[in-house]
Amino acid sequence: MSPSLLAILPILVGVTLLICLIGFKRMVYFLNIGYAFSIVALVLVALVCLWKNASLLVILQIAGITFWGLRLGIFVVKRELNPGYKKERDRIDQEYSNINLPIKFAIWISVAVLYLMMVSPVLFNLEEPSQSSAFRTVFQVLGLVLMIAGLVLEGLADRQKSAFKSSNPSAFCNIGLYKWVRCPNYLGEITFWIGVWTMGIGIYKNILEWGISLIGLVCIVYIMFSSTKRLEKTQIKRYGTLPEYKNYSKSVPILIPFLPVYTLQK
Repeated sequence: MSPSLLAILPILVGVTLLICLIGFKRMVYFLNIGYAFSIVALVLVALVCLWKNASLLVILQIAGITFWGLRLGIFVVKRELNPGYKKERDRIDQEYSNINLPIKFAIWISVAVLYLMMVSPVLFNLEEPSQSSAFRTVFQVLGLVLMIAGLVLEGLADRQKSAFKSSNPSAFCNIGLYKWVRCPNYLGEITFWIGVWTMGIGIYKNILEWGISLIGLVCIVYIMFSSTKRLEKTQIKRYGTLPEYKNYSKSVPILIPFLPVYTLQK
């Protein structure tokens, strides 16, 4: 990493740790509110500090990440303030009730490091002058397309499910994108972060940068698969006795369209 990026690294670490402190209030905040707003803060602080190296494509990448993070963060905050979410909130708190302070401290540090790794492609792009080679530009454009596709997929899936649940609150969603894959919102999240990583392919200079960026990508993909598995378990509890859900879950892939993987349960 260049001295300019090294110079602002303590600032980035401090920003991430500060925002993720909210997880000490509720464990799950490490993974939703802290997740969304710390990543937005990271890319914006990096842009302010290294703006001279920012190309148009990198600015668009940061704009995409900012839109993603604000959308997610505001959604979670609104959900937390909704009285109708209290039962689910209590269930989640009970799930994390046995986590003590030292473990919370370790999680706090771990997620801060993870979020830095996830946005490392942005940081590596910002540490180089804005002039781009054709090789670098190709991957930046490809990555930006994937990011936009992920945002559209995630937003459309959330909108379809919200509209369906407003009129069918006790039913499982099987319309629109949910006809093709049972967790299209998580697929959109994965696609988005693959796009973020792809935008750095033309700029990673050594094994360290490849390793940092790949660890960030692999971790978020693993988290999305784990979230899919938890959601599937919850849906089995709610709808598992319904014949129509059994048929749906055996015919519609769990996460990847056209890939005949129908469950992540053991």
